[in-house]
Amino acid sequence: MNKVLTIPLMSLLLLAGCASSPPPAPPLPSTPVEKTEFQHLYQSWSGVPYQFGGSTKRGIDCSAFMQVTMSTIYQLHLPRTTELQSQQGYFIPEDEAAFGDLVFFKTGWNQRHVGMYIGNNQFMHASTSKGVIISRLDNPYWASKFWQFRRIPK
Repeated sequence: MNKVLTIPLMSLLLLAGCASSPPPAPPLPSTPVEKTEFQHLYQSWSGVPYQFGGSTKRGIDCSAFMQVTMSTIYQLHLPRTTELQSQQGYFIPEDEAAFGDLVFFKTGWNQRHVGMYIGNNQFMHASTSKGVIISRLDNPYWASKFWQFRRIPK
């Protein structure tokens, strides 16, 4: 190949490489199996009281409930604490949140809360006042405490 064609061709290849964008985050599947597992899980845990440090149906806290949830629906292991869970996976913008993403809140100076986004502006979690429930993200309390969404690769 002659020099006249080589330089423009190399420049074009270099520019094309620089112009490429990173791959988008993979979509989160929302299969009937996931939805069925979710329904069974919620029915069996609904109303279980909140207990700090708890991990059974006699009482459970938010991070233990997310461990149970992610293990049951996706066969994934999460760390025990909300702090460590908030470092798993990767950040998702609010408008890209999908069923199965974790949603985190800053509820106090050094306190965090976690739940699982289930779509339609709702999330499932272990509430300190009502136990395992489904709440709305646009509830004034939760909206004011919202921190981030994170997607755990499945």
